[in-house]
Amino acid sequence: MDEEYDVIVLGTGLKECILSGLLSVDGLKVLHMDRNEYYGGESTSLNLIQLWKRFRDSDKPPAHLGPSRDYNVDMIPKFMMANGTLVRTLIHTDVTKYLSFKAVDGSYVFNKGKIHKVPATDMEALKSPLMGLFEKRRARKFFIYVQNYDESDPKTHEGLDLTRVTTKELILKYGLDDNTVDFIGHALALHRDDRYLNEPALDTVKRIKLYEESLARFQGGSPYIYPLYGLGELPQAFARLSAVYGGTYMLNKPECKVEFDMEGKACGVTSEGETARCKKVVCDPWYLPNKVRKVGKVARAIAIMSHPIPNTDESHSAQVILPQKQLGRKSDMYLFCCSYSHNVAPKGKFIAFVSTEAETDRPEVELKPGIDLLGPVDELFFETYDRYEPVNEPSLDNCFISTSYDATSHFESTVMDVLSMYSMITGKTLDLSVDLSAASAAEE
Repeated sequence: MDEEYDVIVLGTGLKECILSGLLSVDGLKVLHMDRNEYYGGESTSLNLIQLWKRFRDSDKPPAHLGPSRDYNVDMIPKFMMANGTLVRTLIHTDVTKYLSFKAVDGSYVFNKGKIHKVPATDMEALKSPLMGLFEKRRARKFFIYVQNYDESDPKTHEGLDLTRVTTKELILKYGLDDNTVDFIGHALALHRDDRYLNEPALDTVKRIKLYEESLARFQGGSPYIYPLYGLGELPQAFARLSAVYGGTYMLNKPECKVEFDMEGKACGVTSEGETARCKKVVCDPWYLPNKVRKVGKVARAIAIMSHPIPNTDESHSAQVILPQKQLGRKSDMYLFCCSYSHNVAPKGKFIAFVSTEAETDRPEVELKPGIDLLGPVDELFFETYDRYEPVNEPSLDNCFISTSYDATSHFESTVMDVLSMYSMITGKTLDLSVDLSAASAAEE
C-alpha cells in the first residue's frame, strides 16, 4: 500500500464509485478503499437476511417471503431518467457494458387524494383526469410551447427571454391554475419545493423537455429506467471499470484515517498501520466528520408486498410523487416500487419505499400519507438518517467530500453533485454529448 496515488477515494457509495471511474478513465492513478466489507456504502443493496440483521436484529426472516438471495433491496433507491445526466455519465465511461437496464412501467402524481398518471405531452394533457376541459386546452398550449422550445432558435421563444422571465410569469402567460402548476413543477420538472417559481424559467423548461425526451425514448409508461438486480450493480460495475484502467480497490479497510501535512492539506490515508500517499482525497461525509455539517434528515419506510401499488395500472415498477402542497408539508414525498420484473425480489413479491425530508422525529406518522397508498404489506421497516454537506474549502485542504443522498426517488440531484465535484477535482467540465443508444433497455 506504500505507494503514491493522484487520488485516494474513501467509501464505495455510488457517488464515490462514479468519481473513481471518471478519474481512472482520465488517466489518474486511483486507490479506492472502504471500511465496509461490501460495496456501496450508504447506497448498498441488501438481501433478505442482511435486511433482517439491520432492522430486526435477527438472521432468520420468515420462510414465506422466499429465498434471501432473490432479494436485492437498495438502501438508496432511485430511478434514472432515460436521457438524464447519470445515464450520459455511465455511457461516457463505457460502464454500461457491465449493466442491463429495464424501463420503469409508470410515473404518477398524487393529487386531491388520488394517484394519477403524469401527463407529459400535449396529447396526454387532453386525456388527463387531473384537469377540467378548459384547463386541458391551456395546458396543451403550454406543453406545445415547451416541446417546440429550442434555446438556440429565438423563433421558438415567442418573445420571452427565459433566462429572465420567472417560471411563475411563464405559467401566468398560459393561465394555468395552481393544481396544474403543482404537478408540472414537482412530477415533470422534479423540483423538490416551490422555490423554482421565482427563479428563471429556462431551468424548468429544460427539465420538462428532459422528461418528455426520456419518456419518448423507450415508448414505455415512464421516463425512467432501472438496472436489473438493482442499484447494487452500479458500484461493482465501476469497480470493474476502474480496475481496467489500473485503479486499485480495497474493501474491509478499518479506520481509513486521512493524514494532513503542515499546511493542513490532505497528503495520504492510513489503515492498519500502512499509509498510502496522495495528492487529493475524495470521500463521503463519514470519513471526515469534522469537515461536514448536518443539513437535514431523511425519513423512509421499506415495505415488502405481494402486489403492485394500487391505482398504478398494475405497474411492476413505478414512481409516485406526492407534492408538498397536497400534504400540507414543506417538502415532497416519494413512493418508489420495483419487483421481480427487475430481479430485485422473488416472483410475486414487490418492494416499495416511501421517503421524504423528515420534518419531525416520528417517521411512522410522517410517512403515513405515502404508506396508506400501498395497500396491505407483508413487512414494513422504518428508518431515518442524517444528511450532511461539506463545509471545507477543497482548494485549501485537497479534500473533496460528497453530500449525503436526499429523499428523492430519482437521480438528478445526486449526479449534479458528482459533476460539480469532478470539475473541482480536475478543473474541467465533463463532456456529456454521448450516443444515448449505448444504454438500451433490456427487452422482455
